[in-house]
Amino acid sequence: MSYRCPICTEKLTIQQQHDAPRSWSCCLGHSFDIAKEGYVNLLPVNKKKSKDPGDNKEMMFARREFLNAGYYQCLSDRVNQVMIAHLHDDAESLLDIGCGEGYYTGRLAHALASAGFNIELAGLDISRSALRYAAKRYSAIHFAVASSYDMPYETASMDAMLRIYAPSQLSELQRVLKPDGLLLTVSPGEHHHFAIKKMIYANPRLHCETVPELAGFTLLHSERVQTHLQLERADMIAHFLQMTPYAWKLSDEQKQQMEQSGLSCELDFQLALYRRD
Repeated sequence: MSYRCPICTEKLTIQQQHDAPRSWSCCLGHSFDIAKEGYVNLLPVNKKKSKDPGDNKEMMFARREFLNAGYYQCLSDRVNQVMIAHLHDDAESLLDIGCGEGYYTGRLAHALASAGFNIELAGLDISRSALRYAAKRYSAIHFAVASSYDMPYETASMDAMLRIYAPSQLSELQRVLKPDGLLLTVSPGEHHHFAIKKMIYANPRLHCETVPELAGFTLLHSERVQTHLQLERADMIAHFLQMTPYAWKLSDEQKQQMEQSGLSCELDFQLALYRRD
């Protein structure tokens, strides 16, 4: 991985001990140990907004159980298809921004390998809880705890990026992505989860249907992935709510009612594929 130091921006190189990688360090002496699970923490203390930022263990566990059950596989499959259809054959590196516990990253890695690509995948997230699980499960992927607003990668080092819901800074996307590199984004479509929003708000609003223009990028392709989510199991309904903002916007009575009678809502994802100018 083409990491750069999050403190001084010098290049990081891997340090070995007994033929095993132990840490990443720069020429100025800043060093970052590799965790036993395999990820590296490149989020300095002075750049944290809390002691343990990102999703907590409960949210991570809920999302992991829900995604592993396959309820969003339609999105994952289409992300993989779009990326494979447009990625250059000689692409060497791909970064998943806000990768969480690695569900989409891992499935994309498998799809790319099956399609004949020889490419290194990296995952970035601010949550250590999520990356502990991701690094254990997907040992061939390079995971780093870091902020998407200050990514610890060298300039023009990535051939492609995936950003599913994750916030980021446009200037960092422009910096890290190679010229002609691909950026595939996923955001909520117009009717995403609208049935649940009607339970919460007196006048629920639809999501914006306009695909945004990004300075320094050319829009190559956009589409909607739409289907319906039907949950009957109380545990899966609880996992779904726990991994979304609905966990604290719905009343306890509403959540109990859902777990007893089932949950039905729209799934509507907006995909947009850009090329770096």
